[in-house]
Amino acid sequence: MESSVNQPLKAEALRADPRIAEARRLIQEAVADHGSQLTGPKPSDPARQAAFQTLLEKLGATRGGPPFWPYLSSGLGNGPFVELADGSVKLDFIGGIGVHGCGHSHPAMIDGSIDGALEDTVMQGNLQQHPPSIRMSERLIDLAKQNGARMDHCLLSTSGAMANENALKIAMHHKSPADRVIAFDNAFAGRSLAMAALTDKAKYRMGLPLAVQVDYLPFRDQGEPKRSQRWAVDELHRLLKRHPGRYAAFWAEPIAGEGGYYPGSHEFFAALCKPLRDAGIPIIFDEIQSFSRTSMPFAFQHYGLDEFCDIVTIGKITQVCATIYGKDFVPKGPILSQTFTGSSSSIATGMRMLDLLLSENCFGKDGKNMTRHEYMAGHLERLHKKYPELIRGPYGEGMMIAFTPGDGSYDQAKLMMDTMFDTGLMGFVCGADPTRVRFLPPPVTTTHQHIDAAIDLLDKSLQVFAKKLGS
Repeated sequence: MESSVNQPLKAEALRADPRIAEARRLIQEAVADHGSQLTGPKPSDPARQAAFQTLLEKLGATRGGPPFWPYLSSGLGNGPFVELADGSVKLDFIGGIGVHGCGHSHPAMIDGSIDGALEDTVMQGNLQQHPPSIRMSERLIDLAKQNGARMDHCLLSTSGAMANENALKIAMHHKSPADRVIAFDNAFAGRSLAMAALTDKAKYRMGLPLAVQVDYLPFRDQGEPKRSQRWAVDELHRLLKRHPGRYAAFWAEPIAGEGGYYPGSHEFFAALCKPLRDAGIPIIFDEIQSFSRTSMPFAFQHYGLDEFCDIVTIGKITQVCATIYGKDFVPKGPILSQTFTGSSSSIATGMRMLDLLLSENCFGKDGKNMTRHEYMAGHLERLHKKYPELIRGPYGEGMMIAFTPGDGSYDQAKLMMDTMFDTGLMGFVCGADPTRVRFLPPPVTTTHQHIDAAIDLLDKSLQVFAKKLGS
């Protein structure tokens, strides 16, 4: 008799059931039939506006404040195009601030979601996990160490803030009793208590105690790279002398995200990381937003900083978030535990996302991320020449690109963002002094034709913006 070990598990038999395959086919076919009709921006349906406004008011009432913009999805899209519940269609070049790497209603994301739905539980957790959790973690470790970074372990989590919390806990545990952190001006790390203390934005700490003592360095100035590097290095040495042995971590976004889309460089970071390494201070790269958007999976790899990376965090586009670190940083106490490590569907879709980023040739010096940046940057430069008082830029790196509207004030940036939304193009504000409007186009599905459409909508928006400023 054949051994029971060779018999398929009941779950394996379920996934192989032809009825499941047929259900997948029918769902994909139906979504494609309806989504394929969403091929360009469309204004809202007047007959739906009253009901849509009622929904927005209910959203504001339940969450304790109005949404930042009037966005409620209908539940269907087609790549970067998304249909809203008022019948309008938008060109989504912000993607949930970098979450929707395939855009909307992508067949691979639907297929991964079906895989998640076939699991026995909706959520995976610290106590009870499943084999896909291992596969996802192994893939992230392999990606992180492919150029020599000392990465051995991966802890999955449900949010970028939690991934960052875990990173800080690992570093502080490793360097105890050191209790201070060095970060950059305009840093953004998340909305938890500790991350709010680390974030260099006073209003995000309003009414909150400072959970961590943080000292800030000036970030690289793209216009004055040598001078800004000298200032940052000088300030670093001043801090190290002022608080010897007190620093538990250096916290850095390789590309400043919420702070305004300022790119780093190898020279800038190496000049800081070498004395940090000499001082034995753990180096954390926060890649919650920048992962998958440059010439390499990680921006620290893009800048050739593998030798300096001790801990790195990712999230957003990977659907499930993670803290990746070396074996020297394994905590000696039980400080890393959480009820949820990720939903079954987020882990399944995250693996699909990693597949697509590679198969769609997003990476490499001549990969799609970098070539599309150059293509869109060229368009933005031409718009600057056409409207020199209305738009400056471009800024950013890879599939993180931004411009400064008007005088760079928050009010004018918000006005421009709202004008774009009404025109049919979605971007989002970032930074301060100046405040910019940023784009995070979905790396998997964005084409030059989508960029052309975005630039056309941006041109129209600038014309409306100019009239609003003049009124």
